[in-house]
Amino acid sequence: MPRVKGGPGTRRRHKRQLKLAAGYVGGRKLYRQARSTAEKGLTYAYRDRKQKKRTFRALWVVRINALAREHGLNYSRFINGLKKAGVELDRKQLALLAKERSTLFDELARTAKQALA
Repeated sequence: MPRVKGGPGTRRRHKRQLKLAAGYVGGRKLYRQARSTAEKGLTYAYRDRKQKKRTFRALWVVRINALAREHGLNYSRFINGLKKAGVELDRKQLALLAKERSTLFDELARTAKQALA
């Protein structure tokens, strides 16, 4: 049986993998290394799209907690007070208020305290 080298199809496939590994250092310009590195990079990208959501929520909680403590509440009591008061703001919006509009956040803290009392 004659030997088949692949030709254009193989070259196209190799170029696609090398393009994915563009910008990597070392021997990543070689097909085999580029392929495994790009595959691992795509795996990390998939995983970290999920982790980014967790990381940002944790950041928002830290920001909310910092300002809530200035008003004599901890994070969980602040959130509980807001829920009892019927305020429906998600953590992203609360963190934005804590960072940019502290006067409005002060009002929310007062509302939460009144609902808990």
